Amino acid sequence: MITKRIIPCLDVTNGRVVKGVNFLSLKDAGDPVELAKTYDMQGADELVFLDITASSDKREILLDLVARTAEAIFIPFTVGGGISDTDTMRALLHAGADKVSVNSAAIRDPGLIQKASTLFGAQCVVVAIDAKALLPGETVPESPILEVAVTAESGWQIYTHGGRNPTGIDAVKWAAYMAACGAGELLVTSMDRDGTKAGYDVALLSRISEVTTVPVIASGGAGTMSHIVDALHVADAALLASLLHFGEMTVSEIKTACHADGLCMRL
Repeated sequence: MITKRIIPCLDVTNGRVVKGVNFLSLKDAGDPVELAKTYDMQGADELVFLDITASSDKREILLDLVARTAEAIFIPFTVGGGISDTDTMRALLHAGADKVSVNSAAIRDPGLIQKASTLFGAQCVVVAIDAKALLPGETVPESPILEVAVTAESGWQIYTHGGRNPTGIDAVKWAAYMAACGAGELLVTSMDRDGTKAGYDVALLSRISEVTTVPVIASGGAGTMSHIVDALHVADAALLASLLHFGEMTVSEIKTACHADGLCMRL
């Protein structure tokens, strides 16, 4: 039986952890290194750091944060946000990150994923997918990659740049395409559910899990213990932010509940 994972997510800007709703209304949630240490002690399986306002002039701040985190914790962690080339990936991995997460850059250049997978191994490469459900009759922009374009039957469209720019790319097709290009994991965020505590988009997670064999990380919408359990019945890991950052649940409580529901967990 595959062991399911609980992964706290730390959205970082200017060296602080923040959390919002639908990618907006950000609130300060604490120091990233101290939070990382707390979640490590609570039994988190991994961590994800997302530099949500990444830019070249802040890159040294992120590298320092990665190095300090690597010294403070004993579990794997992934770093993402504004990563667009293998040199940056190499620098982050050398600083102590175990994996790198790529979003917009993969759309601009899908070959980047294949190159990164060859250089560093697929286990180091995570492709993040920010998806939003299509509304009835919604028009979408033309996709830059024809084979993954949104069609009339598509359910979800990918967005980039923190959820601001629609791409015309179908989320389910893109997931399968990225796995074929060498992605070792897929981090799937429902923009509709992000920060709402209304539950993960289990339908989206199920569709993506059906079309690919690489691990799928559920993100966006956890509000109750049952939301997490439901997501882990179709996904390989659950990403959590506000529930943990603001003390509504602990990692150990979540794992105990998931284990009681028959899910295989590292307790």
